[in-house]
Amino acid sequence: MRVVIAEDSTLLREGLTRLLAEAGFDVVAAVEDADGLVGAVQRHRPDVAIVDIRMPPTHTDEGLRAAVALRREHPATGVLVLSQYVRVSYAAELLEEGADGVGYLLKDRVSDLAEFTAAVRRVGSGGSAFDPAVVGQLVGRRRDDRLTERERAVLALMAEGRTNQAIAARLFIAERTVEKHCTGIFTKLDLSASPHDHRRVLAVLRYLNG
Repeated sequence: MRVVIAEDSTLLREGLTRLLAEAGFDVVAAVEDADGLVGAVQRHRPDVAIVDIRMPPTHTDEGLRAAVALRREHPATGVLVLSQYVRVSYAAELLEEGADGVGYLLKDRVSDLAEFTAAVRRVGSGGSAFDPAVVGQLVGRRRDDRLTERERAVLALMAEGRTNQAIAARLFIAERTVEKHCTGIFTKLDLSASPHDHRRVLAVLRYLNG
């Protein structure tokens, strides 16, 4: 899997490059700003771009702006943004183009190599990978009677990109029970089965968008 890294901290950029290379990824470019990111994606057409939200010159949201633009202009490239903070508005903006090939992780997660590399692979393969802290705030901001507490927990793990098996293990319930909760979520959110739609993604988007 081909990866481009955009991170202004030299130490973290080199650390990410080494970690990903050791995990079997092909890091085709590692740049320090948004302009470099755009150029690297245009040249290399990577499977996934890992982007720090705050980059030069203002260190505010240059990385986010570049990530949103990449999702629009290069939909085949997954985008995984890294941040030190949870900003619901940032996550919502990333999701405007859909939940395929997108992720938002706190930088603390990088220290868990297995979780981090799994997230990179999911995003690069067209899935989603949202930090539990981000998902908690996204789902938690909508509290109505459509879904039960357990269904909201299942939906939150869906947003992280978890399979039914992984959700069952996390919640200590049977996989069949997860399937029943998923069916309940799809029914309550009025999402009928279709060969053209990904109901798990649509469920997350519909719930968050009201």
